[in-house]
Amino acid sequence: MPILNRAAELQGEVTGWRRFLHQHPEILYDVYNTAAFVAEKLREFGVDEVATGIGRTGVVGIIRGKGEGSRTIGMRADMDALPLTEMTAKDYASTTPGKMHACGHDGHTSMLLGAAKYLSETRNFNGSVAVIFQPAEEGGAGALAMVEDGLMDRFGIEEVYGMHNMPGIPVGQFAIRKGGIMAAPDRFTITITGRGGHAAQPHKTIDPIFIGSQLVGSLQAIAARNADPVQSVVISVTRFDAGTSHNIIPDTATIRGTVRTLSEDTRDLAQNRIKQIVDGLVSAHGATADIEYYRQCPVTFNHDLETDHAIEVATGVVGAANVNANVDPTMAGEDFAFMLKQRPGAFIFIGNGDTAPLHNPKYDFDDESIAYGISYWVKLAEKRLSE
Repeated sequence: MPILNRAAELQGEVTGWRRFLHQHPEILYDVYNTAAFVAEKLREFGVDEVATGIGRTGVVGIIRGKGEGSRTIGMRADMDALPLTEMTAKDYASTTPGKMHACGHDGHTSMLLGAAKYLSETRNFNGSVAVIFQPAEEGGAGALAMVEDGLMDRFGIEEVYGMHNMPGIPVGQFAIRKGGIMAAPDRFTITITGRGGHAAQPHKTIDPIFIGSQLVGSLQAIAARNADPVQSVVISVTRFDAGTSHNIIPDTATIRGTVRTLSEDTRDLAQNRIKQIVDGLVSAHGATADIEYYRQCPVTFNHDLETDHAIEVATGVVGAANVNANVDPTMAGEDFAFMLKQRPGAFIFIGNGDTAPLHNPKYDFDDESIAYGISYWVKLAEKRLSE
């Protein structure tokens, strides 16, 4: 079960789709042209059912196999780009200033389209495959929007699988793990209100900058002294806004940051301790604080049995030596987690080689990985719907 010959034959065509999408990136839910491109291709392939507008701008295609089985598995790709100005100098670089496919979603969409074309031609499975093309993965909770729009129940999806490219993993390799593979990426905004005044008379003020500076350091105690050392947690303050002049102590200071965790218990702990630390510290200085804590997507949690299926399929495509079945988790977030909360499934990384990192203006998807991705999707569908 190595790379499929037909997948290799499709690589040039799929590369063309990928580069076209790369030239025309769209952000969050505003993926109207991308969704139209996907829907047009699915209809061209002869996909049995093409549904648009799922989760606002998502697309779902249903491919029915030759057999009479009733099971349906879902395979998902994301479509949206990032608000970045591209710096690759490629001849297929983004034609839209300030927008760029810097996370490889153009590659994800194209590989799943390639698999849809293959599966529509062969249909060597029982039941149905739902190919899911999602908007707004980059901070817009598009997966949740599709779920809330009835994705799983409407199409009878029993299992769901996702894939993401990963720079640093060689092309032709896969990586996966059971349990938490990507973090819950929460964020917070803390507004400290003190009493402003002249910088030469700090004793007449309640200095929110001084309080905020202590708070930045104190938040690190959560990871260092509150969380179980074997339970990963990252707390980063990424923005500190205060003041208008060198000689004025302001009334307020605002701190923003992110919390990354790999378990719901640690997530709860971090949120509760932030509130306790903030309340205690500002109260000690006679100030007040407002805390906005926003939970984004959950931990991306791979289910055991479905991860075993994914490992078996990936091993068949590239060989056991090229599948890392216990990769270290990443503290980045992935809203495919919302789908894994609804149905059992697994999320796998596909190698993108020695390229610039994700979300970098010099990043590019490696087209040499396309045939591997198509082969994985096809063989996964055929394996899970073989009975």
